[in-house]
Amino acid sequence: MSHVLRSRLRACLATVLMATAAVLFAVALWNGRTAGAVVTGRTGDLLTYPSPLEVLFSPDGGRLYVLCNGSDEVRVLDAATYAVIKNIEVGRVPRGFSLSPDGKRLFVTNSWDDTLSVIDTGTLDVTATWHVGAEPSSVMEDRAGRHLFVANRISNDVAVLNAQTGAEEKRLVAGRGASYMTSSPDGSRLYVTHVYPNLAEHRSVPESEMTVIDTARAVVVDRIPQHGIAGVFHVAISADGRLGAAADLHPKNLVPLAHLEHGGAFEDTLTLFGADVGNKTVEVPLDELERYVARPFGVAISPDKSRMYVTSSGSEIVTVIDVPRLLGYVRTHRAPFVQDLSASANYVVARVAVGRDPRGMAFTHDGRRLLVANRLSDTISVIDTRTNRVASTIEIAGPKQLSVLRYGEQTFYTARYSFQGQIGCANCHIDSTFDGLEWDLEPDGFGRDIVDNRLIEDLKDTDPYKWNGGNPNLPTECGPRTELYFWRSENYDDLTLTDLVTYMRSLKPRPNRWKLPGYELTAAQERGKEIFERKVDKFGAPIPLTNRCSYCHSGPKGTNQKSFDVGTKKATDDYAVMDTPQLRNVALTAPYLHDGSAATLEEIWTVYNPADKHGRTNDLTKDELNDLIEYLRTR
Repeated sequence: MSHVLRSRLRACLATVLMATAAVLFAVALWNGRTAGAVVTGRTGDLLTYPSPLEVLFSPDGGRLYVLCNGSDEVRVLDAATYAVIKNIEVGRVPRGFSLSPDGKRLFVTNSWDDTLSVIDTGTLDVTATWHVGAEPSSVMEDRAGRHLFVANRISNDVAVLNAQTGAEEKRLVAGRGASYMTSSPDGSRLYVTHVYPNLAEHRSVPESEMTVIDTARAVVVDRIPQHGIAGVFHVAISADGRLGAAADLHPKNLVPLAHLEHGGAFEDTLTLFGADVGNKTVEVPLDELERYVARPFGVAISPDKSRMYVTSSGSEIVTVIDVPRLLGYVRTHRAPFVQDLSASANYVVARVAVGRDPRGMAFTHDGRRLLVANRLSDTISVIDTRTNRVASTIEIAGPKQLSVLRYGEQTFYTARYSFQGQIGCANCHIDSTFDGLEWDLEPDGFGRDIVDNRLIEDLKDTDPYKWNGGNPNLPTECGPRTELYFWRSENYDDLTLTDLVTYMRSLKPRPNRWKLPGYELTAAQERGKEIFERKVDKFGAPIPLTNRCSYCHSGPKGTNQKSFDVGTKKATDDYAVMDTPQLRNVALTAPYLHDGSAATLEEIWTVYNPADKHGRTNDLTKDELNDLIEYLRTR
C-alpha cells in the first residue's frame, strides 16, 4: 500500500470518527446525558465513586482503614468481617494517610485543600485540620511524637510540623513532585520519592532522587540519585532494614518513540538500595519479553523478606518477586539490568490479576493476606500470599452503575489497548496531569518536532491540539492518532473513544496556589497584569495587536485558540507556527515552549525572545519580568 493511500485512509478514518463523535455528543446535548447512556445503558449522571487509593491496618489488626480518594473520606472497616464501622469525611482529594506510632491518631493529607486532617482513632472523629504545603501527598510522624513530616507535590518539599499543635517549623527541599514516603524500621530515617523528574538541561537524561531525612534532627542527610528515572512512586523497606525498593517509570523519551513492537517507550522497574545490594542503587526490570507491567505504583515486602509485591496500575496486576532469587541474580550478574527483558524471569514468580488501577497495599499481621486497593473498581483484592491467588474481593460501597465519565477514566488509566499492554494515557499524564518530559514522537519523523508534554487539566474548549495545532479536536487527538502512533494495537470503538474524550473534557484544574483567597491580586501581580495588558512599550511605541500578551493569551483559559510564529522554531522543527497554549496553572508545568527548551518562565523572554516576536519584552527590567511572571502564575 502506498504512503499516499495510507494517508488517505487515515484521513477517512479520522473523518468518520469525528462525525460519529459529533452525532453522539449531539444526542447527549439533546437529552442532557452523555452519549454512552443512550446506547449502552451507561449513565451520564455525575456519580461520586469512593475510589479506594490506600489501605492500612490498625496496630491491633482489628480495623482496616481505607482512604477513598474519590469521595473525600476514610472508610473504617472491621478487619474480620469488612463491615463498615464508620465513614469519616476529610478534605478534598485525599492522597495519603498514616497512623501515629501509638495508633491513637490517623493523619490524612488532603491534596486539593492543602490541609491535614487529624482523626482520633478512639472516637473516629476529625479533631483538627492543619494547613500544610502545596498539594500534600503523604505524611508520617516520628517515633518520639515530636514532628510530622508532610511531602508536598507542588511546593516540592517536606514540611516539618509540630506533631501536637500542627505549627510548621521548617521546610526541607525534596525532589520535584515530592509525594510518597516510608520510614526505616527503627524510625530513624524517612525516604521520600517524587513523581516528576528534577529540572535538568534540555534533552538530557531525566534524573530523580530519594530524599533521605534524619527524623530526630529533621534534616536531609542524603539524596539517593536515580539516573534515567522520571517518576518514582511508593517505596518500601524490609523489616530488617537491609533492603529498600522503589517503584519507577524509566522513559525512553530521548530517542524516537518508534513502534512499540520495536522497543517501547517506557521500562517499568524497581530501584533497589540498602546493605543487601552493597549500599548502592540497582535498577531491575519488572517487564518481560512480550509482557509488560505498566506503571508500577505500590511496593510491599513481606515481614520475613521472602517476597516482594508490586502493583501495576496500568496492567491491573500484582507482580510477586522471590526476594532471595532477586538478590542472588543481582549479586551474580553484571549490571546494568534495566534493558534486559529476560532478567525478570529469574526472580518474578507470579503475576496476580486484580481490579482496575491497583494502588496501595497492606499485609495482615500474620502476613498471610495482602490487601490491594483497586481505585477504579471500588474494590479491595485479598491475595493469599501462600498461593498467590485472589482469595476474595471486598466491595467498597458506592454507585453500582458506571457513568460515562467512569468508563472514560478507566480507559485513560489502563494499558490494555496498547501493543503488549505497554502503556496507557496515564503513563505520560501522571494522575491526569503531565510528566515534566519532552518527547521525540514518531508522527513528525525521527528527530523532528521535539514536544514538551502539556498539562491536560481544563482542556475543554482549547482546541486545536498538538503544538502545531494539527489535531482539530480531541476525538482526532485521542482516536486515530493515538491508536496509530502510540498503541499499535486494539482500536477504540466509537463509544469507548467518546467516553475517553468526555472524561478528558471533564478534568478540572487544581486550585491555583498563587491566588489570594478572595482572588484579589498582590501589588506585584497587579503590576504584572498591567504589563500583560499593555498596548504601548516603555518608549511609547505602539505594540501591534498580534504581539500583545493579552491578544494571544486571551479569554478565561489564556488562549485565543489560534497559532502564531513567535520565533521559537528550532533546527529540528518542521513548523514555525505554534498553537497558543492555555495558561491554566502554567506555574506548575516547567519546562516551557513547544520543545521544553526554556527551563523557567523567565527564560522564555530572556533567552528565547531576542527579536521580540513572543510579546514585546526586551524593554522590561528583571523586576518587571518578575512582576509579569507573578501575574501569569495566577492564571
